[in-house]
Amino acid sequence: MNQVRKTVLITGASSGIGEATASRLAADGHRVYLGARRTDRLALLAEKITADGGTAKFRSLDVTDAVDTAAFVEAARDRFGSVDAIVNNAGVMPLSPLAALKTDEWDRMIDVNIRGVLHGIAAALPVMQEQGSGHIVNIASVGAYEVSATSAVYSATKFAVRAITEGLRIETDGTIRITLVSPGVTESELAESISDHEAREAMRTYRAVALPASAIAGAVAYAISQPADVDVNSIIVRPTASMQ
Repeated sequence: MNQVRKTVLITGASSGIGEATASRLAADGHRVYLGARRTDRLALLAEKITADGGTAKFRSLDVTDAVDTAAFVEAARDRFGSVDAIVNNAGVMPLSPLAALKTDEWDRMIDVNIRGVLHGIAAALPVMQEQGSGHIVNIASVGAYEVSATSAVYSATKFAVRAITEGLRIETDGTIRITLVSPGVTESELAESISDHEAREAMRTYRAVALPASAIAGAVAYAISQPADVDVNSIIVRPTASMQ
């Protein structure tokens, strides 16, 4: 398959799936524009990609801020001339039982996992409509299909991402592609945000079998690499040995 070089924006690009996706897409020949709050990590990643012969630029990004997200997308278009795809990847996962009443953590998940995706869509969609083409890739989770103890709010945010993605697919006119990628347990820093001791210990057991972040990056790369008349709507990626 002949690869068309695209400009791909990636949120939450400073670690985990976002970092792996940036590296993979750059290796495939795409221009990547990286966003996250930890710009020191973005600088190192962009430097590595450039040293390996790829094209990467970055900007500080807080996906919970609609104005900042719009500025991120506009800066990418100013830099590269187009916004061919955006990977709405930024997410947090501070799992806890509902009875723990960690309302600040609930709010944070809602702000990053739901509003962050909506802000990415709101910023990129008008640009893509003006161009007459584009691709929006939203990163959800197997938590978008199932709920376990301690995951109620997290799963709710990922169910929401799934619903938003499907609604967007139905509403688009065929010029913009929409993909939902739902990772199973994957090596990342997400578990480090879990403050509840019980949930943190359970996650360590759950992560005994985990995918490398590069596996999810491969799924994103696959969807983006398809010809314009092929829309990969949904991909679930789980470890072969996983029971969930």
